[in-house]
Amino acid sequence: MTPDAPLPATSTSPTARQVWTRARGIALALAVLVAGALVLALVRSDTRHGALDPRSADPQGSRAVAELLADRGVDTRTVTTLDEARAAAAPDTTLLVAVPDLLTDRQRALLRSTVTASGGRTVLVAPGAASTEGLAPGVTADPAAGLDTTLDPECTLPAARRAGDADTGGIRYTVTHPNADTCYPSDGLPTLVRLPDTSGDGDTVVIGATDIFVNDHLDEQGNASLALQLLGSRPHLVWYLPSLSDSSATANGDERGFFDLIPSGWLWGTLQLFLAAALAALWRARRLGPLVPERLPVAIRASETVEGRARLYRKANARDRAAAALRSTTRTRLAPLVGIPVAQAHAPEALLPALSAHLHRDGQPLHTLLFGPPPGDDAALIALTDQLDALESEVRRP
Repeated sequence: MTPDAPLPATSTSPTARQVWTRARGIALALAVLVAGALVLALVRSDTRHGALDPRSADPQGSRAVAELLADRGVDTRTVTTLDEARAAAAPDTTLLVAVPDLLTDRQRALLRSTVTASGGRTVLVAPGAASTEGLAPGVTADPAAGLDTTLDPECTLPAARRAGDADTGGIRYTVTHPNADTCYPSDGLPTLVRLPDTSGDGDTVVIGATDIFVNDHLDEQGNASLALQLLGSRPHLVWYLPSLSDSSATANGDERGFFDLIPSGWLWGTLQLFLAAALAALWRARRLGPLVPERLPVAIRASETVEGRARLYRKANARDRAAAALRSTTRTRLAPLVGIPVAQAHAPEALLPALSAHLHRDGQPLHTLLFGPPPGDDAALIALTDQLDALESEVRRP
């Protein structure tokens, strides 16, 4: 091989083409997921806009029930803050809380105290465990949803008996209130509960689904009849749409963090994506095998390595490390010459007596030479090197 001939390639690093070949499957899957998520978001943005809003004509809005109530002389007023909802509560008013789970504990306590004293009707739409505890004492949301959506009344509540079958299937409730009316059972638990107020003529109605109020399902089963009877028992209807921008949600230290505002479904979905990514990484990861032997293109003399390390020691003023390396190497070479195992070469109590007996010399100078303090300057380091070399030569001398 001539000096100018190129050396054979010895690198085992993957090329850009190899990296793309390995990663294109995962990249394509991620692109499909992102595109699907965007399409789903666009589709759902049209169907969920204005959900449970009496001003919205969207499939999930509630404008139809508001207009039917207006034909019967019931005026509907939409509010988005707790202060407005509390101010509007009155004996001749029905207060509908569209999304009770958006309220904080403090908001629920304030709202409960207001509606209890008002003597009106309160309708809670699909409240969860936290909402029922704060707004409907004696009612507990069951974590398992019912399988059927259309249910029979199976109760004596006049509004339910007149409406007949309705799409109330959703969240089910366990009731401990002694005077409660329980209707539309699903697997033994009711999906509609009416709690009469002991202090007046008011009551609280808990319903586990939103179907009877939305435009898309109002004309099915007895949904319209049940909705009109629940919301039209009083001449005024206040439709409360809780808002995250309501100042009462963060008053008096009841501030909600970022993760509190994220729906639980998104948190679980993110966790599942992380688990899927971890499994994909384990599946695609390359196991580290033995080192690949590689022939060096040039041979480096041992003297050059020693000189290079010496220069590093000198640049760092590491005389202590240099002296320790010289003494350690000398002790390792002297030990077999005086009959000491190499494992005990660095133990003064083993090496020095044997060395003194071999040289017929006092052990104290030998201790200072082989185990003494580091030299103070370069001249002392050079002198130590000469002394160690002379000692090894003396021991090797027959």
